[in-house]
Amino acid sequence: MVIKVFVATSSGSTAIKKKQQEVVGFLEANKIDFQQMDIAGDEDNRKWMRENVPGEKKPQNGIPLPPQIFNEERYCGDFESFFSAKEENIIYSFLGLAPPPGTKETEKSDTTEEKSEATEDKSDSKDEKSDATSETEAHTEDKEGEGAPEEAQSDQTPPEGQQEGEEEHAATGEEEEKQGEGEEKEEVEEQEES
Repeated sequence: MVIKVFVATSSGSTAIKKKQQEVVGFLEANKIDFQQMDIAGDEDNRKWMRENVPGEKKPQNGIPLPPQIFNEERYCGDFESFFSAKEENIIYSFLGLAPPPGTKETEKSDTTEEKSEATEDKSDSKDEKSDATSETEAHTEDKEGEGAPEEAQSDQTPPEGQQEGEEEHAATGEEEEKQGEGEEKEEVEEQEES
């Protein structure tokens, strides 16, 4: 499998040049085998690239701009797709390649496998817990029917009398604070008069 990067070696656009350099530089730095296919100097390359970019990936004018990336005949994406894959550390799957051992993408796939196994284990234990919870709820309902105190409600909210007492205490504290401020103002006024 050979990655093909379609570029324009004699592009007048600095934005296109920078994008091409970023893709090529990344592939070189990560030792990913690829071929640069020049569309500026080779009409066959230009024609092949334009024909093989899927319709939904073509811009409104219908002419895709470089860089365009393929794995043999399979379209991988344009620069924006490449950049997103790079940021998400899924560049090897974007290119249709197996990630080398020790890369973040390999770690992600290992983690994903571990998570799916853990999820299966959790779903088994959740089934067991839900059976136990159902039994506990049924037992609690039986107690409530016998006139047992409602323990669940007492844990969540304080009794009404206690709640009112807290509100009264807060109001009393505010009144004392206001009185203290009033007394201080009176003392200041008396000192100013003297």
